[in-house]
Amino acid sequence: MTLYDEIARFYDPWSRSVTEDVGFYVDQALASGGPVVELAVGTGRIAVPIAQAGVSLIGVDSSPGMLAVAREAAEIAGVRDLLDLRVGDLREPPVSERVPLVICPFRSLLHMETEEEKLRALRAARTLLESGGRYVFDVFAPSRDDIVETHDRWLEREPGIYERAAWDEGSRTLSLSVRSGDASVTFGLHWLSAPEWLRLLDEAGFEVEALYGWFDSRPYMDDEDMVFVCRRRGVRL
Repeated sequence: MTLYDEIARFYDPWSRSVTEDVGFYVDQALASGGPVVELAVGTGRIAVPIAQAGVSLIGVDSSPGMLAVAREAAEIAGVRDLLDLRVGDLREPPVSERVPLVICPFRSLLHMETEEEKLRALRAARTLLESGGRYVFDVFAPSRDDIVETHDRWLEREPGIYERAAWDEGSRTLSLSVRSGDASVTFGLHWLSAPEWLRLLDEAGFEVEALYGWFDSRPYMDDEDMVFVCRRRGVRL
């Protein structure tokens, strides 16, 4: 069991307001022609809309509970046949297929605690790509204002669902606690700067085609959010 199994049944209500990235990833999937691999697919928040757009998708997640919710969502949306959901780690995804697009939305790479683990995840994503295929993901680095405004405070994110952010700027770690009723979890997110991500992507064998500051494709200007569009470079590592 993973931490996300504990919140699988209220994950979608918790993240209900997060919609700005959906259209962006659907457009990326349509442009690729599919199939798509989504790493850390979760409850299918991105995957189901991609399937509704007619693109087949292989989704990988370490949480069986989250995948159970995703399967239910796919059934309700009538796209179950377009989604192949698999239990696995994004550092060692159980995917033998090679695809034109791999995505990792909603800051999921920040669950990797060290640069070495992040690099391992980037290299794993690269092995799934066809020659010239793209890897698209988003991450963040908090602003000082965000840290001051939210540090160590319980905030009601959605009705009956609360979260608390404990920031450690020295280790660049966010300990995020989420609770609803009797269920609660705390997990760590570990951020990097844009130059550090660029260095890791180069080491992993990617060429960065675009770095956006938001999902409307605005140029990155030292924003909190970073959206990377990368192309697999050279021979497979």
